[in-house]
Amino acid sequence: MNKLDFKKEWPHLYNPPRQDFVTVEVPSLAYLMVDGHGDPNSAPAYREAVEALYAVAYKLKFMSKNELGRDYAVMPLEGLWWAEDMDHFTVRRDKSAWDWTMMILTPDWITPEMMAQAKAAAVEKKELPALAKLRLETLEEGLVAQIMHIGSYDEETPTLARLHQEWLPANGYVENGKHHEIYLGDPRKVAPSKLKTILRQPIRLRP
Repeated sequence: MNKLDFKKEWPHLYNPPRQDFVTVEVPSLAYLMVDGHGDPNSAPAYREAVEALYAVAYKLKFMSKNELGRDYAVMPLEGLWWAEDMDHFTVRRDKSAWDWTMMILTPDWITPEMMAQAKAAAVEKKELPALAKLRLETLEEGLVAQIMHIGSYDEETPTLARLHQEWLPANGYVENGKHHEIYLGDPRKVAPSKLKTILRQPIRLRP
């Protein structure tokens, strides 16, 4: 049985350059999602969201493999990030003011019925407070600008400032959706200086 890896299937989406921003069209994609608020380093809601996402994501993977004969690699954690005042995110990095939606990409053959079964199976194994908040939803981003960030999450600020204050105005674009990050490195196993994070921003031409 072949094992599908979407990172390899779609290198234009998951392997942007480090040096400068590139634009790509992102198709409609299905995600497991959990919404929350607060500092990801300290808010219990963030930890609970990630636990619920991975529990259901792996249940779905094995259901797909065993019941449908379609195996795939569980995708990395992703997040949409925003704040009432976006300077708290792009400049001042006041994490206590952040809102977020944490996500894991899911193949398009995963149905709501399969997700309901996976949630029921996950709750039998462990108490997961965020499970009730977990949903399956399609995200439509369309045109985005993205870049590969190497380093700690707290070192993203200069790149984000360059994107919003320089690159977008210089190229005639404005924001058209929430800031999106894709975490290709595991902070539990990789030194902060070597973490790989895709920084993605939906955009549109300035009117």
